[in-house]
Amino acid sequence: MKLLILGIDIVRPDINLSIMKLLGIGSRIDHSEYGKGVVTNVSSKHYWVTFLEYGLETIDLDSDFEVIEALDGDVDSISFFDVESSLAKILEKWSDTHEKVALADKWKGGKLVLEPGDTTANKEMPIDTFFHKIVMVRDRIRVMEQKINSSKNLDDQEKIDLQQYITRIYGSLTSFNVLFKTKNDHFVGERGKG
Repeated sequence: MKLLILGIDIVRPDINLSIMKLLGIGSRIDHSEYGKGVVTNVSSKHYWVTFLEYGLETIDLDSDFEVIEALDGDVDSISFFDVESSLAKILEKWSDTHEKVALADKWKGGKLVLEPGDTTANKEMPIDTFFHKIVMVRDRIRVMEQKINSSKNLDDQEKIDLQQYITRIYGSLTSFNVLFKTKNDHFVGERGKG
């Protein structure tokens, strides 16, 4: 095998470049175990192939199969699933929200009505909008708590003092726990920590 790298010819009989070329999506193969199929996705280690008799199977790139028709295509060595998984991890790491929080069933479709003591008009909003704002407040307090705990600019006593304020904030927000579907999502103040 002769390779051209940075303008230099290199002879490498031990490298088989045909193994390095990936089949494109839509390529047809005849697998030794599963029979005939079509490549429907490609990852860095696998082909996802829909076989006539076995349905969708994931096979290693170096599996034993015969290429019936190879389609060229710009095939990256990463699949959509890999990209989606990576993006989800990045968003989870750097976003203010880390989890989906469910509104209690009895509040779904409901509305929040603020009725003033004077003759001005009521203020109404969907309760799920209000709930979303409460969850955002909770998540931002959690992020602030993490930043305080990991801060290198605060000494231990300052961290403890700020943590006590945060605990009091959570305690002030426990009235909203009625909106959450599960207790794991509730605000917990000082009494609930013991």
